[in-house]
Amino acid sequence: MSLNHAELEAIYLTVALASITTVLLLILGTPLAWWLSRRRGSIAATVEAIVAMPLILPPTVLGFYLLLMFTPDTALGRLWQQLTGTQLAFSFSALVIGSVVYSLPFVVQPLQSAFQRIPQGLLQAAATLGAPPLDQFRSIVLPLAKRSFVTAASLGFAHTVGEFGVVLMIGGNIPGETRVLSIALFDSVESLRFDEAHRLAAGLVVFSFGLLFLLYRSDRQQGWRVRA
Repeated sequence: MSLNHAELEAIYLTVALASITTVLLLILGTPLAWWLSRRRGSIAATVEAIVAMPLILPPTVLGFYLLLMFTPDTALGRLWQQLTGTQLAFSFSALVIGSVVYSLPFVVQPLQSAFQRIPQGLLQAAATLGAPPLDQFRSIVLPLAKRSFVTAASLGFAHTVGEFGVVLMIGGNIPGETRVLSIALFDSVESLRFDEAHRLAAGLVVFSFGLLFLLYRSDRQQGWRVRA
């Protein structure tokens, strides 16, 4: 069965959204995860709780408050409109911001766990030899946490692809602008276009299973190599 123009458009928007979001998540999440892995106390615990809130908070709640933040009546909304000439709410940019917030724990937590497992003695030895912090991170932390970066990027990408509640609240259903796959699927079911809904749903199921299968398979192979 061939895909129609609307479905191809939704796929393109979804891939673009997930790709941009994943890059931003790695840029923002890496230093945040590193900071959380090195800190203790109530401040770090507070930041960690805020980062993890999307894991249990209903997406519509997060989407509702983001929508209020994005309206032209707020400082952020007014600033965005002054800089771009367009409103932030119900735009692709709003989807990117919302996706970064909503998928942040899926990137930060794997990286934080990986950073915490790195032996402190290696970093201390590098510091003793005169390596600055950035050098230590590049030559020691990144190679040891490489696998976790792949996992974090994959989870961030996949979670963004599957978003619905946040996307619907802040983006609506605008063809070519905010109508990503999850919204297109909902629209197909609501309009009783079940053949189209089956195609979209099956594609998302195959994508989710395939990505998770590759991650778990890679983890098992890596584990066997380490034990060998």
